[in-house]
Amino acid sequence: MMAPKRSVGYTWRLREVMAQHGMFQTTDLVEPLRERDIDLSPSQVHRLVTGVPERLSLHVLAALCDIFGTDPGELIDTTAENVGVRSAAAGDRPAPADIAGLRPKRARITPAE
Repeated sequence: MMAPKRSVGYTWRLREVMAQHGMFQTTDLVEPLRERDIDLSPSQVHRLVTGVPERLSLHVLAALCDIFGTDPGELIDTTAENVGVRSAAAGDRPAPADIAGLRPKRARITPAE
């Protein structure tokens, strides 16, 4: 039996966690990161906070967890669900003989009298 296909996703919640800790500007995060040997420019920190990173260094993730006293699950909310083609049950489709009755009839346009 084949395993169902899964669709996985995530929500990056760094901005929310920052707000919960009274940090409302992206530059508020530059110095705490530097204290943990993470040297990012203000524009890199801005992208980290306002965007959704596709790749993230575990060192940066560990530093963020340390700064906010949390675990990765607080910063990254994950989702997963089954996806794929729905298999049709026998009664879901009309039998081939019934299809002819479902086709539209040719329209005939006649002049108005």
